[in-house]
Amino acid sequence: MDLMEELRPVMADRLVATLVNRRQVEPSGFKPDETGGVGMDERTRKAVLVAWQERKRETLRHPFLDEELDWGLVPHVQARLLAKYLRGDLEAYPPFAWR
Repeated sequence: MDLMEELRPVMADRLVATLVNRRQVEPSGFKPDETGGVGMDERTRKAVLVAWQERKRETLRHPFLDEELDWGLVPHVQARLLAKYLRGDLEAYPPFAWR
């Protein structure tokens, strides 16, 4: 089981869509490099990092634990739930299902 794939849609994809929709990043901020990768200019990199840090401080009610926590703690909490499942402390792993 890959926790990043579980959380990518609600954490990374949503952040990227928000940045694009709000026009906080533009296509001109991305440049291909000689290795075939794509890099960001400084303005775009700063916009992404600031938005990511702000996003991690936002709170939510965890669907399984029914507790308020910061988005930045969700990967840690899910990893701990997976560990509890692997140790046999939980009958099933509760995947993070955000509405």
